[in-house]
Parts: sequence; structure tokens; C-alpha cells
Amino acid sequence: MIKAALLGAGQRGMHAYASYALKRPDEIQFIAVAEPDAQRRSLFASQHGIPPEMQFTSWEEMLQQPQLCEVLLICTQDRQHYEPAMKALEQGYHILLEKPMSPEPLETIRLAEEAERKQQILSVCHVSRYDTYYSALKEVLDKGVIGRVMSVQWTENVGFWHQAHSFVRGNWRNSDETSSMILQKSCHDMDMLQWFIGGKCLEVSSYGKLSYFRPENAPPGSTERCTDGCAVEHECPYSAIKHYHNEKKNSFIMVASPIPTLEARMKAIQEGPYGRCVFRCDNNVVDHQVVNMYFDNEVTVSFTMSAFTSENTRTFKFMGTMGEIRGHHENNEIEVNYFSGRKEIIRPQRFEGGHGGADYLTMRDFIRQVQNKELSGKTSASVSARGHIMAFAAEHSRLTGRNVNLDRYIEDLQNTQL
Repeated sequence: MIKAALLGAGQRGMHAYASYALKRPDEIQFIAVAEPDAQRRSLFASQHGIPPEMQFTSWEEMLQQPQLCEVLLICTQDRQHYEPAMKALEQGYHILLEKPMSPEPLETIRLAEEAERKQQILSVCHVSRYDTYYSALKEVLDKGVIGRVMSVQWTENVGFWHQAHSFVRGNWRNSDETSSMILQKSCHDMDMLQWFIGGKCLEVSSYGKLSYFRPENAPPGSTERCTDGCAVEHECPYSAIKHYHNEKKNSFIMVASPIPTLEARMKAIQEGPYGRCVFRCDNNVVDHQVVNMYFDNEVTVSFTMSAFTSENTRTFKFMGTMGEIRGHHENNEIEVNYFSGRKEIIRPQRFEGGHGGADYLTMRDFIRQVQNKELSGKTSASVSARGHIMAFAAEHSRLTGRNVNLDRYIEDLQNTQL
């Protein structure tokens, strides 16, 4: 039995990861929680039977105590990852850390170095590696059925509604408060690409802008909030009334208003952040971006992230010397086209739960790591840090208009701190 504590009882912490303990109480038990929101803190405590003296209002308050248990899940906001993680490593906790590791590149490197120095588990929640769909793709690539991979086209279809919810109205709308879009949304993609390609990324270039969700694009007759008598609300695909004023219980709607009544949700969009006009928010992250990458095994990658898609999924094409692989994650199909003329369709087994069961499998793998004292898991800090640096370098390229050599980028970062 592993005993654990949770920092941040939000959507990811409470529902994606800690819910594992309710399904597998013989493997892990949560004995403490730190969460500033009283309603969430109380709900989590009641679900897991946590007494009042083990309920804390902040991570600082919890980590002022002597080490409470063996394992700590850190699911706070992006800019509250580094400090509690470093403090927890100092105290001796094994850590499951929500991505990104930090919005700052040097902090990311330091976290990986400190976990290695302390010989403690610091596993990052790159849940896509545990998605059976991507595991199946990795197996196909490793078999070499399309020969040597030469080029990759990879697309992150963010989805117009997901962009509006998370990156215009929501928690990750402003990089000054959280992190850049390429890091927050696409560090998964950077991590997977290096995993699939099996090489080291040497150089990146990137372009992207916040082009649409800006005040000057607000249509005539629109208002500060969708509930303020907006003249175009009925026709607007981003209408908060359309998206939140209903009795559905999906995770996005529950974030806007955890109380599933029409009255509560109307109040939430009248007063809270999710009722704002998408053209009148304090967002600054990009709504479209491209990244070109070059790896040490001569593979080239073209990556596109766009808000302006109807689907919220990833699509890709791997081009090899003997064939190509096409994929559409939402359709659960991996299509292998051999240059000999043969064609194969693979449909991996799917699991219930968040991210196609990957949230559950991430927790299962982390628990096994702790049980077996395995320091180099699938998503160890050192592995994850390399993918993060790809995202940081891409954002640096976007802002400067220059190609970025990753080794020199890291060296320059370290030199500026001397």
C-alpha cells in the first residue's frame, strides 16, 4: 500500500489521477490534500476520507510539515510546479508532476538534475505515451515496416471550442500567468515525436501568431459577455451560452460550473471567466503555430498546431523508405501503406477513462515505479526535460524569427545564469 498526498484538487488532480485510488484502494491511499478552493478541498477530502488536520489550504502549508507519506502528486497551475517539486524532492517524496515541468527552461533542467542527484522518482504526466493508440504506433515504427523514417507531418488539431475554453477564456490563456501555448498544449507532441523518431532534436524554427481572438475582430453588435444582449450570440460558434448553459457533465462544462444545474451555469457565465466574449479576454497565447525540426538521425519534422479545426485530435503521416503510416487518433486508425501496394489498417484496443484510458495507465505505471524503485521510467524527468526544451526553443524561434540550435540554446541559458 502506497500512501500519497495531492497538491491541487482540480480537474486533473482530483479526477484524472487521484480517482485511481477509488478504483484500486489496495494499491494507493490519499492521506492529505492541499487546495486553496474550499469546495474542491472538501469534496476531495470526503471522497478519500481525509481528516481535517490533513487538509491544507496551500502547498506551502503542506510542505512545511515533516514528510507525510511516500508519494506526492503535484497538479497545481503551471507556475506552481517548480517550487513545490524542488521542496518535495528535498523532503524525500517520489513525485508525479503534471506537465509542463515549469514555464522556465532552466527550472526544467534543474528539476531533472535534482531528481537524478537525489535518486528519486520524478515522473511527468505525458499521458499520451500511455495511450494504447500511440503505443501501437510506436510498435509499428520500431518494427521498421516502412523502412527508415525520413519525414514526419504532425498536426495538433486543437479544436475551435477547446481553444476558446482553455486558451482564450480559461486557465492557460495568458503566458504571463501560465506558459506559452506550444509548451502547455504541445509538450506532449514534442515528447512523443522524440520518442517515435528515436533521435535527438538538433535544430528548430517556428512561426505563429495570435491572429483572430483579438478585440479588433469582435463583430459589430457583440458585447463584453455573451449574456449581455450580444446581437450575434445566436450565430456565434464561440457562444458561452451554447457551450455551457446545458445539463451535460463533460469536464469542460464542469470546470466552468461544477454545479450541474442550469441556474448555476447561467450564473457562472454571467459572472465568471467562461462567459466572456472570446474577442474581449486577456489572452495572449497564439492561436496557430508551425514548428520545423531536424534530428540527429536526419529525420525532418513539420509540426502544425491550430485552433481553427472542427476536431480536437492529432493527425499525422510518417514517410519512410518502404512505405508510409497515416493516422487519425480520434478515429482510432493507423493506416500502413506499403510501397509494394499492400495496405494494412490497425485499430488498437481502447480503454475507458480520460485520454483513452491513458490517465489510469499513467497512474498504474507510476505506482509500479514506486513499488519497484525504478528511476528511469517512460516519462522520467530527464526524458521529459528534453521534450520541454524543444518547445522552449520553438517559442524562442517564434519570438526572435531565428533558427535555434538546441545545444547552443541550452549553453546560452546556462551562461546567462553564471
